[in-house]
Order: sequence, then structure tokens, then C-alpha cells
Amino acid sequence: MMANVHGVGLMTYEEFKQATTLTKEHLLAWGKQTLLTEAPGTIPSLPLPPMLMFDRIVAIEHSGRRGRIVAEQDIHLDAWYFLCHFDNDPVQPGCLGVDAIWQLLGMYCALRGALGTGRALGCKEVDFFGQIRPHDAVVTYDVEVRRYSQMQGASVVIGDGEVRVDGEAIYTVREAKVGIYSGIQYADYPARSANSKGGVLNQ
Repeated sequence: MMANVHGVGLMTYEEFKQATTLTKEHLLAWGKQTLLTEAPGTIPSLPLPPMLMFDRIVAIEHSGRRGRIVAEQDIHLDAWYFLCHFDNDPVQPGCLGVDAIWQLLGMYCALRGALGTGRALGCKEVDFFGQIRPHDAVVTYDVEVRRYSQMQGASVVIGDGEVRVDGEAIYTVREAKVGIYSGIQYADYPARSANSKGGVLNQ
């Protein structure tokens, strides 16, 4: 692994696909598309803060079409969502935990070699039975990949996620699904161009 002038680790594409952990610096570089020294095409991206929902990846495992990816998020007293959700009752929105599971599934596709742009495709069941408060310490997002499929022009992954706060399970997300598609990236925002308007994905 090399280091660029900003101190962020740069990986080759092969190093990237063989990674078993990733630091916050790696995740930020990934979001800015500066992580890899070379790539064979468009790597599915990560959101940047404040929408990036974790600070590090602590485990990446592959086993045929299955796998696992585990991330940790450090909780901060002044996190943006505590300041607005709600003014008199701060709690991390549960939908952000679901989004973290989708983010990790998209990451998993990229680490398996998928090329293109990621989109959340839904999930079958979400159960919330706990909460994340400002004086908690660490949230763990643990995703079991049930099936990863790669075909011409697209990849799809399905997984089950568990969200834990300081070791205690508080959410489960069943059969979350993410797709990776070619030809849908809107890289020239805010210009009006071929992909500047949304609608149904035709792939």
C-alpha cells in the first residue's frame, strides 16, 4: 500500500479486492474516488459525511456467493441528527441504520469486483427494538451477505443486517438488497445531461 501527498493510503485494485479492513481515511478517499491507484472502470461509490454512516470497516469476508462485512460508527454528542431529531428528544433516526446496511452491501459489491453505480433496492423486513442516544459509544453494523450475483451490466447483493449499540442488538434488517448498474452515473452534476433526471431504472 502506498501513501499519497495527503497521507491517505492508496491501494491497487487487487489490494482493494483483497482488503479485510478499511480505515476512516480509506472510506473518505473511497467517497472522493481517490482511493485506488488504478481501476478497470467506475467503482461503486460511498457517500461522504454526514451521510457516511460508519468510521471504519473491521471485517470483510468472502465465501463463494456469500460473505460478511462489519463496520463501526463512533457516536458523538453533537452529531448532526441529534441536533435536529428531535430538539427535545435526541435519537439517531432508525432510517439511517437501514441506510448503513445498504451502504455496506454496496461496498461489498465493489469489493467483489462489481463496476458501475450503486442503488438501494429495498428490504423485506425491518425491526426496531432499541435506540441510539448521544451518550452511547459505538454502533456496530454487521451484515451477513446471503447472495451476491454478477451478470452483464449489473450486480445484485442480498443480505441480513444487525445493528448493535455498545454490544446490544437494537435493529434487524432482513433481505436488504442493493444493485450496481452501468450507465446511470450522474458525474457532471449540476449540469443538465443524460442522467440528470430520475425515474424508473430500466435495467
